[in-house]
Amino acid sequence: MTDGHLHGPVPGVAPGIAAEAEGFLLAREHQQDAHREAQALCDALPWLTTAQAEDLTRHYVTHRRRLSREMFEASLTRAEELRREYEARYLRLRRDLLRRHGAWASALLACAAAVSSALCTVAR
Repeated sequence: MTDGHLHGPVPGVAPGIAAEAEGFLLAREHQQDAHREAQALCDALPWLTTAQAEDLTRHYVTHRRRLSREMFEASLTRAEELRREYEARYLRLRRDLLRRHGAWASALLACAAAVSSALCTVAR
């Protein structure tokens, strides 16, 4: 995707498309895993009729997809909480660091002024 010029892709669009494609592929993989697990379960229950096995597979896949969605949403929620916590901590650390640097710079400037004043007084 371009912005109408020959300057390359529009910033921010390609990562969004890549993330969406990755999410689609991940969801597809989870669905295939659920189908494989359901098939293994049905194979372990040889007395099921074909209709019963299909019904069990459908229910299992539906249940597994719901659980996967809930798990992903919980992970996203926790990731957002952690991001906010880390941002707040980073801002506090940055503010403290700037305050300390300001204090040291002020002290250094005061010392330099005192030394300069003393040298000027001695030089007279």
